[in-house]
Amino acid sequence: MTVLKTRAKLVDVARQLFAKKGVEDTTMNDIAQASKKGRRTLYTYFKSKEQIYMAVVESELEMLSTQMEKAASKPVSPDKKILELIMTHLDAIKMVVYRNGTLRADFFRDIWRVEAMRKEFDRKETAVFRRVLHEGKEQNLFDIDNVEITADILHYCIKGIEVPYIRGQIGEELDDETGWRYVPKIVYGALGCKKKENNHIV
Repeated sequence: MTVLKTRAKLVDVARQLFAKKGVEDTTMNDIAQASKKGRRTLYTYFKSKEQIYMAVVESELEMLSTQMEKAASKPVSPDKKILELIMTHLDAIKMVVYRNGTLRADFFRDIWRVEAMRKEFDRKETAVFRRVLHEGKEQNLFDIDNVEITADILHYCIKGIEVPYIRGQIGEELDDETGWRYVPKIVYGALGCKKKENNHIV
């Protein structure tokens, strides 16, 4: 098994154990035994549980970046693409937390520690937003003066509602379909889109 594959296996095994037992209750020995690689091999790649926990978070963020790129590459108009990116971001983050079971509690408790790992993902996401906003501006769909600043604000707005969205605190009394109907109004208003008729901006 190659070095990269071995590391990836260790990270995946750790992620599953963290989800099942929680980060605090999982030991390096647990990870070594479950991966069938032995403690020596595990410590060759990761010097501590902290390191492997961060590697798990990093791998999740890399998958999220891939999903964002796929959404940005879809053959749809920039206005629809922006909404797709927002939904992809929020739903993917929510799935990461729920898929990891008890890691959910650690995610919320260690959100500032996770924040340090997010810098590269945040940079990539903001670049994707800028690309789509430029497309929309060139096609006269968006009335925005400064694409860079708008992309930054959009990124931080979405990031800011992650935790309440995951916890279901946004529009608690609404079903998902009704709740999402508010998103285009807010986003299109901020981007200077005109009213939409028959799914086309006019």
